Amino acid sequence: MSPIWIAVLGASATAFLNKYIGHSVPERWLNKPKIMRINTLVPIVLLSALVGVQTFAHKKELVIDQRVAGVGVALVLLKFKAPFPVVVIGAAITSAAIYNWF
Repeated sequence: MSPIWIAVLGASATAFLNKYIGHSVPERWLNKPKIMRINTLVPIVLLSALVGVQTFAHKKELVIDQRVAGVGVALVLLKFKAPFPVVVIGAAITSAAIYNWF
């Protein structure tokens, strides 16, 4: 068996065990206010980190390019409570326009 298959099987077993253990946690542990606040914020933090990495990184380099302008436009549109499709399309158009102009 190759090392890649060992890694795939190990990762699959780890993912299964994480899900199984997560479903086995007693509900009374999860109903605490502090845990509920943390569970609410975890997806926001993970998505923010993903956006940051995808915006400012290219391979192992820190870059500032058209993606920063797209994220900036998205932030402005979110500040004005624009619908999500408008935010995504606005950011995409801004990034594409700057990429093609410069």
